[in-house]
Amino acid sequence: MTRSEFDDIRAHIAAEADHPGDLLRVARSLLDDLEAARMREATLRAYYLRLLTAARATVAAETAGYPEPLTFLTDELAKRGQLPAGDDEVNRILADAHTAAALIACLEQTPARTAGNGPRVRRCLGTSRTLPR
Repeated sequence: MTRSEFDDIRAHIAAEADHPGDLLRVARSLLDDLEAARMREATLRAYYLRLLTAARATVAAETAGYPEPLTFLTDELAKRGQLPAGDDEVNRILADAHTAAALIACLEQTPARTAGNGPRVRRCLGTSRTLPR
């Protein structure tokens, strides 16, 4: 759930705090959203762990002199349908990797700003999102 959605819910609760049925529906909706977010996080963590394990095994296989060290990583990517299909996709993936590396390098060069001079915090105010009644 986004910060804006939380702000919308807070505004809705403040505007209609005398309707307990509405608050109960909002609470149920929040619990459902929280459960879905936890499941997505657990799934992403499992995917990340599998990919990290495959990457480490690939490096270990290369260090040990295995004849085809990329097998671990290739198998894991193939399971997820993430292997590049053709030259165009290979070029796009490489371009994306170069762009990501450049962005990360740029972020690491920018000095961290402290409170007061830090990045602008965005706040969403208002009740633009309607809640079920």
